[in-house]
Amino acid sequence: MSDDEIREVVNHDLLSQLGDVKVTDVFFYGSGVRPEVEKRMIDLLREAFPTAATIEAHSDMLGAARALCGHTWGIACILGTGANSCIFDGKNIVHNTPALGYIIGDEGSGAVLGKHLVHDIYTGVLSQHMRMLFEQETGLHLADIIDKVYRQPQPNRFLASLSEFVYRHLDDDGIRDMVYSTFSDFANLHLSRYGRRELPVSFVGSIAWYYRTQLSLVLQTLGYRVGTILKSPMEGLITYHQNS
Repeated sequence: MSDDEIREVVNHDLLSQLGDVKVTDVFFYGSGVRPEVEKRMIDLLREAFPTAATIEAHSDMLGAARALCGHTWGIACILGTGANSCIFDGKNIVHNTPALGYIIGDEGSGAVLGKHLVHDIYTGVLSQHMRMLFEQETGLHLADIIDKVYRQPQPNRFLASLSEFVYRHLDDDGIRDMVYSTFSDFANLHLSRYGRRELPVSFVGSIAWYYRTQLSLVLQTLGYRVGTILKSPMEGLITYHQNS
């Protein structure tokens, strides 16, 4: 996003909701806010909150870690449209395997679940009955999917939206096996790299929340200790900053 696009979002979606509230401190967490982007984001927020005493901008991964782990050690993970994970020491991220996005990585994410669903339906891994149900319930056919993935903006969000169909049909053996396989890939390709099985593994995000039963089963089977699972990081972040 350009600076002007960010200003528009801050002014339209945030400041218009605050009214006359006096903001003294700003803690911003966002996807893509890498260390080299932090100063740019802080400068833009300073324009919107000129009287704030403190303004910080950090990645969504740090926000997730603070929300999930507070001030203690742990492995923090995001499983939503995308996927990410890190080791957190109670203050900083000390190890992070790159997520790489849904084309190269993002195992365990909603986008990858959707990608596997489409693949398994149209290559015959899943039954013809499941293909029929998919097309009836979503109103989508292969030509529609090709258009949305390869020609329309934000194909990752479209693919992630298909995880709703996956969730509704977890009673199907093929669907359930696909979900288990996707979460196993996340553990084997990311969590195993940390070599810290003594640390609790906690999650934030819609996929982690709605699939928490399947996710917990996979991790426990692989020898991990499941910690907290949150749908949204907000409550945990409020607690973190109140205790800071």
